[in-house]
Parts: sequence; structure tokens; C-alpha cells
Amino acid sequence: MSSPETLGDVLCARIENDGPIPVEDWMATCLGDPQYGYYMTRDPLGCRGDFTTAPEISQMFGELLGLWAVVVWQQMHMPAHVNLVELGPGRGTLMADAIRAAAGVPGFLDAVQVHMVETSPVLQSRQRETLQSARLPVMWHADIDALPDGPMIVLANEFLDALPVRQYVYQKGTWHHRAVTWADGAFKFVAADAVDPDLIPAPFRTAAEGAIYEDSPAVLAVTKNLAGRLSAQGGAALFIDYGHTVGGLGETLQAVSRHGYADPLAEPGDVDLTAHVDFAALVACARDAGATVWGPLTQAALLQRLGIDERAATLAAAIGTERAGEISTQHRRLTAVDAMGHLFKALAITHPAQPAPPSFETAIPMRDR
Repeated sequence: MSSPETLGDVLCARIENDGPIPVEDWMATCLGDPQYGYYMTRDPLGCRGDFTTAPEISQMFGELLGLWAVVVWQQMHMPAHVNLVELGPGRGTLMADAIRAAAGVPGFLDAVQVHMVETSPVLQSRQRETLQSARLPVMWHADIDALPDGPMIVLANEFLDALPVRQYVYQKGTWHHRAVTWADGAFKFVAADAVDPDLIPAPFRTAAEGAIYEDSPAVLAVTKNLAGRLSAQGGAALFIDYGHTVGGLGETLQAVSRHGYADPLAEPGDVDLTAHVDFAALVACARDAGATVWGPLTQAALLQRLGIDERAATLAAAIGTERAGEISTQHRRLTAVDAMGHLFKALAITHPAQPAPPSFETAIPMRDR
């Protein structure tokens, strides 16, 4: 018997044998299947890919996050050894820009060892190319459990949104797991088995017919792991992602292909799947693990407090008036209300004794709220 030719074939066979696939498993398989998964088979970034992230828009993004990491290290009293970690590092552009900016601060690069958490062999190869000239050790890991012990500074841009979400649908007075089946020649959403009402937050246990509720055990597992380690071993983590600060009903699962929205069921393994991050759930999880949480702030507030306006002016002056418009366009994409500036949020998690990290000085620490 010949092997299936596409991930769609694999999923159809699975549905035939085991029944509808929970949305959480559908998303995980479409993105991470070792043979056919979206991130396993391609570099999705850039104008020839499906989407563009902030580090690919402008060097300013990674530079400012590199300096954020430096100040955090200084706040930690400049330990001689610290792990500088990036989760989901894309092409390695953010880390390369961060290292270049941080190189001007005496002692920092001598103290850090870089750790890249990446599951995609294609992207890991690109990261190695990007960082081959870095003058400090770089190690790669398939998951955060493989990170070594010790204080760490974590950068995670558009990482959490790619972790699988679990969905529930309200039908005939009962919440059900939402799943994917194959019917009439297409993949379709379906209500599967009923769930214990205690899985749904009390305010939402009664809802309109067809209402959707989402949560993400995968996001909470990562948050609990990192917050627990930061609380025990020291350091800070900075998450930048798009999402909401107040939990509620509604579907946020979406697909992107060739820089436009797509059907999340139509081409399994060939489109990017993401979901909005529930920052309120992330905050509660990190606090329960013993860490202090700062923010969230908008991406615009984070970058402006870190000095993006001044950095843009410096770059524009250096490249001349003919190309200065490029810097202005990049600046706007990162900070404007109708671009990435307000949709994307920044959240910091720190050791309880750590002071407010850069840009979060005026934020009330979540442990006190």
C-alpha cells in the first residue's frame, strides 16, 4: 500500500479510523506533523512566503529587544553566566539584531549563551546561517524542557499564537468539544462529545446557540514552565504577540497564506494557523507559578519607551534623504494604531525580586492587583 500523498490524506484516514479530530489536534498536526506539517517543510517568512514578522520589517525591532535584554541583565546584577533564550526564532533575524546592538555593552556577550528553541528543521537551518558570524555560543533545542538550568532572559515574538487552541461550541444548551470531520468532499467543523460544564468559565456556561469558547492548554503549559523557572532561578521573559487582554467568547483561529486570510480547513499543512493569545489567562497562570507579571502594554508603547523614535531618526539620517522614507514606513508598521502598534501586546514575566523591566516601569506588577 502506497503512503498518503498529502496531509489531507493522512487526516482523512485518521477521521475514518478514529472519528472527528479535535481542533487542538488539528492545529498541532497541520503545523507540526514531522513529514507534512507547515513549519516542518518551508520557510514561511518574507515577501515570498505567507507572512512577515516584526524582526523582518525592521532591524530596529531586534535591536531594541537586545538592549531590553541588556538592561534586564544589569538589573540582575550582571551574572557571569546567563541563558539568552529565543522561542520560535524565525530566521534568526531578531537574535542577530539583538546581539549586534548588545555588543556595545561591556561584559554582556561574555556572560550569555544563546539558546534557540525551534522545532522546524528548515527554519533552524536558516537560523544557523543568520547567526554563523555571532561571536558567542549558540545552541538549538526542540522544546523548552531541554533548556539548561540557570538564570535566563527569554524573548518570544509571535510564538504563543502558533500554539494549538482547544475549542468548544454551544449547541442545544450544552457545551461540546469542537472538532473537524470529513463530509461531502470537504473538511468541516462539527460538535463532538459534550464536556463537563466546569471546563467553561462560569460567566460563559450559558451562551447563544453556536457560540465558541477557546482556551489553550499548550500556552498555559509553556507559561507555567517558564514562570516557574524564572521564579526559582531568576531572570525575565518578554512575550510579544497579538491577542486580547479580557477573556470572552468568540473564535480567533485563523489561517494565512500568501499574505492574505485563508480557510483554516481547506489546505491542511499548506497554510499557517494561529489564534489570538488570551493574555488574561497567561497572567493568571504565571502568577500561580510564583512569578511577577508586568503589563501587558501595546507594542507601540513598548517600542516607543525603548527609543524607537530616536533610533528611527538616527537610521534615517545615516542612510540619507532618498531612503529615509523606508525607515519611516518601517516605524509606522511597527507602531501605528492601524498597523501592528495596538493589535500586538507585550507582557513581561520576572523573578519576584526583579525590578520593573524596561518599558514597564509605570506598570503595576500583577502580583499586587
